[in-house]
Amino acid sequence: MIDLRLLREDPDRVRASQRARGEDVALVDALLSADERRRSSGVRFDELRAEQKQLGKLIPKAGAEEKAELLGRAEQLKADVKAAEAERDAADAETQELLLKLGNLVHPDVPVGGEEDFATLETHGTIRDFGAEGFEPKDHLELGQLLGAIDVERGAKVSGSRFYFLTGVGALLELALVNAAIAQATAAGFTPMLTPALVRPQSMAGTGFLGQAAQDVYHLDKDDLYLVGTSEVPLAAYHMDEIIDADRLPLRYAGFSPCFRREAGSHGKDTRGIFRVHQFDKVEMFSYVAPEDSQAEHQRLLEWEKQWLTSLELPFRVIDVASGDLGSSAARKFDCEAWIPTQGKYRELTSTSDCTEFQARRLSIRVRDGKQVKPLATLNGTLCAVPRTIVAILENHQQADGSVRVPEVLRPYLGGRQVLEPVAK
Repeated sequence: MIDLRLLREDPDRVRASQRARGEDVALVDALLSADERRRSSGVRFDELRAEQKQLGKLIPKAGAEEKAELLGRAEQLKADVKAAEAERDAADAETQELLLKLGNLVHPDVPVGGEEDFATLETHGTIRDFGAEGFEPKDHLELGQLLGAIDVERGAKVSGSRFYFLTGVGALLELALVNAAIAQATAAGFTPMLTPALVRPQSMAGTGFLGQAAQDVYHLDKDDLYLVGTSEVPLAAYHMDEIIDADRLPLRYAGFSPCFRREAGSHGKDTRGIFRVHQFDKVEMFSYVAPEDSQAEHQRLLEWEKQWLTSLELPFRVIDVASGDLGSSAARKFDCEAWIPTQGKYRELTSTSDCTEFQARRLSIRVRDGKQVKPLATLNGTLCAVPRTIVAILENHQQADGSVRVPEVLRPYLGGRQVLEPVAK
């Protein structure tokens, strides 16, 4: 959530952010009104309580006649205090409810617009000309079947659409990717973490995934637990309700977990293969930093993602995601999109978001710097979303006979294999 003081001091900035997101600007005025009622009713409650306490001191010292009058006033005050408390609590609840609906403030450099209004910041690598090499590229599913690596038919039989099995070298390729990604993150100073896949409502709400993203979340009604769509959720909630000493920052974690997404609203999109699925594994970077360091940390996370994709020898571009395509927690987000040959376009493989103090305020995570205690900043960055990375590797490194060249960075984790060979039918 944003700082209420900022809302009061610069409401136009908050309105502009809402407008850039394509969200309801009227929410800002409703929140300002609720906050004013909360503060005024709080003052009224405090005044009545102070009078009530003062009266309590006078009654024992009063004479009989005055005491009767004071007791009558005490009864009235008791009712007034109760009413003022109820009014204050109602206004506070309304303020908090509205505040939770408000997205993070969009960074001023973010391009304004919808999904297609991103700004391309840079491109890396060379897109292969398969025509010049004399063959038509196969898509990742055909390659995965030739290699005995991907089985979507049995995935659908067992679990339904958008589920799959990784088999043989497919399973080994996932393990190689995860191990290589964790090795890079560990070398960069991240603490590796295996995180819970089920979290409580306060963890999911605190990271901002029960607002606009709620339709994509799996909920277990009987247990009131949520399946995470990213290990960002448990990593953000890891220090919930804690105060961290400034000299411990930055704290950096690399979480590995299964991820679950309903993919609501994606009917008809990416139905072939394993690009858009309901369950997948992912290595996620997560940072806790001082608020003034968040933008520099955002660039560092992006550099680590670029290092990873470069090591996989993939052509990719970096985009500055437009305001209307940001998650509610993100002030700014960079995506790295890899070239997918059979689709003839770049597709998102990794992303990194600067959430500033937004999540920390919701999760009550603060930093102690000398005598000052204040919210810190949180950032996240996908290092390796496994299925999409497999898609990019298979398609970009395929050879005419259906084999796939293994990037050098993965070879130590695949028993030295240089090529994944098709298997006999």
